[in-house]
Amino acid sequence: MKKVTDINWGQWNPVERATLMFIRQADRLLMIEKKRGLGAGYFNAAGGRMEPGETPLECAVREIQEELCITPLDPEHAGTVMFQFTDGHSIHGEVFIASEFEGTPTETDEAVPIWFHIDELPYHNMWEDDSVWMPHLIARKKFHGRFIFDGKTMLDHELLPVD
Repeated sequence: MKKVTDINWGQWNPVERATLMFIRQADRLLMIEKKRGLGAGYFNAAGGRMEPGETPLECAVREIQEELCITPLDPEHAGTVMFQFTDGHSIHGEVFIASEFEGTPTETDEAVPIWFHIDELPYHNMWEDDSVWMPHLIARKKFHGRFIFDGKTMLDHELLPVD
């Protein structure tokens, strides 16, 4: 499985469900430098695995509270990302964004908060798929993405706009 078309996405059953939560204020995005786990050392949004019985929004809020000690206000659903890895691992992710939050972004044992200008995102130190879908997030255009990875290397992708 090296192509998006190799997978019957209608029958696809991901191993885990996860979320990402971005904070955008004017032309800046609050992101994290991940300290551990999948993607350690990369820049990303706060986020993580959903717990049983948890909705995607509840997960996204919980994860940003745990990782950055802030609470997003009025977050909106921005898109969906589906990842299939060649080793069999798979993740269905929901992406959220908010423009306001309560609290002060604080470093934790999981993450270091960092603001980036939207024109200067460090794509060279992020997951490869981010450069495909994040322009849609920044433009406030909803999206649905499917990605095939071999380790940290993206083999194929499909990105569709959502009305």
